[in-house]
Amino acid sequence: MANYFNEEFETLPRVALEALQLKRLQDMLERIYNNVPFYKHIFDQRKITPKSVKSLDDLQNLPFTTKKDMMDSYPYGLFAAPMEEIVRIHASSGTTGKPTAAGYTGKDISLWAEMMARSLVAAGANKGDIIHNSYGYGLFTGGLGAHYGAERLGASVIPMSGGNTKRQVMIMQDFGSTVLTCTPSYALFIADEVKAQKIDFKNFKLRIGVFGAEPWSEAMRNEIEKKLNISAVDIYGLSEIMGPGVAIECREAKSGLHIWEDNFIPEIVDPATGERVKEGESGELVITTVTKQGMPLLRYRTRDITSITYEPCVCGRTHARISKFMGRSDDMLIIRGVNVFPSQIESILVGIEGVEPQYLLIIDRKGNLDTVQLQVEVDESLFSDEIKVLQVLSKKIEKEIKDTLGVTCSVKLVEPKTIERTEGKAKRVIDNRKF
Repeated sequence: MANYFNEEFETLPRVALEALQLKRLQDMLERIYNNVPFYKHIFDQRKITPKSVKSLDDLQNLPFTTKKDMMDSYPYGLFAAPMEEIVRIHASSGTTGKPTAAGYTGKDISLWAEMMARSLVAAGANKGDIIHNSYGYGLFTGGLGAHYGAERLGASVIPMSGGNTKRQVMIMQDFGSTVLTCTPSYALFIADEVKAQKIDFKNFKLRIGVFGAEPWSEAMRNEIEKKLNISAVDIYGLSEIMGPGVAIECREAKSGLHIWEDNFIPEIVDPATGERVKEGESGELVITTVTKQGMPLLRYRTRDITSITYEPCVCGRTHARISKFMGRSDDMLIIRGVNVFPSQIESILVGIEGVEPQYLLIIDRKGNLDTVQLQVEVDESLFSDEIKVLQVLSKKIEKEIKDTLGVTCSVKLVEPKTIERTEGKAKRVIDNRKF
């Protein structure tokens, strides 16, 4: 029997859920038309009014909002509430230029806490848990999002943030942490530290891991669960929409992430055309926020590649499920005409005995030809073996990648701990090509 944080809303019949979505969408459209000049201008240009939306299907006739729109409106141009009602400002961890700002009213913060509490319960957490929160605090939404959700649930939260991994391990042991929240790559970083200290995770009280902020494969899940002796679930969020807690896997199925549709309307579109794709087909996730007050967004293009299903879930939650992410459309690599996501490389590596799930993909261009080198860490026992064994292993990896992805690459096996570790999102790709 599944546990729920808010059973009434988590198990709403589809008809009732869609009626609620439509009412909230119509209210949201009025709000942005009257309070956000950016949206009023676009609506007037296209001769659209909030009253044009009579059904959920009408949503696809409305304009998208993009990351560029947010950057052009920096910092407060998309806020729908006056600054005296904004109680929190977060910002994305953008890699170029200025970050994108997101404003939250008191009601938004409360709503966010509930979405995270729902998510933690879906993962298997309860009031008796001690939640070890290793997401970063600050402008990044991860730390405070998980923190407020844990408190709303009524669990104990340890606000560790990232860094000082030796201390993290000590606190995890001494305080009896039962739930770990962080990026999946940092979970493996912690596992490396525990192994270095010759400690057995079976002596920890840890039982659940809630991991997000970067794409990760089923193979990596298996690796984490094996090394940390836990149940690992995927959580999704982004600062533009809210932060962590937009969607999460349930412990019962671990088959797609339930997106909380009473607050977020998801669509899957073809990244090239913007047209909706059929249920079950892969495409770009587009989200409309229907309850946010501070900075509601209409049809925000997340660039995250996934698919969606409305099939009933064994957990009893009626909210749609999005599949585990392949990556982002703007993180997608095109190598000699082949589309490659870093997570696909990772999935191949985790299935090969003797290598660690730590890698770096270096892409260059010689003349008109792309060249790819994959640096992979090898298990310590293997690295000390004879050269012939390593040569066989590198050829095996090259063949697996060629057979699976259709890309030719050279593999360089490196010693353990050679590839730089990070406490946030792992840096997996260096693309030196000039386009």
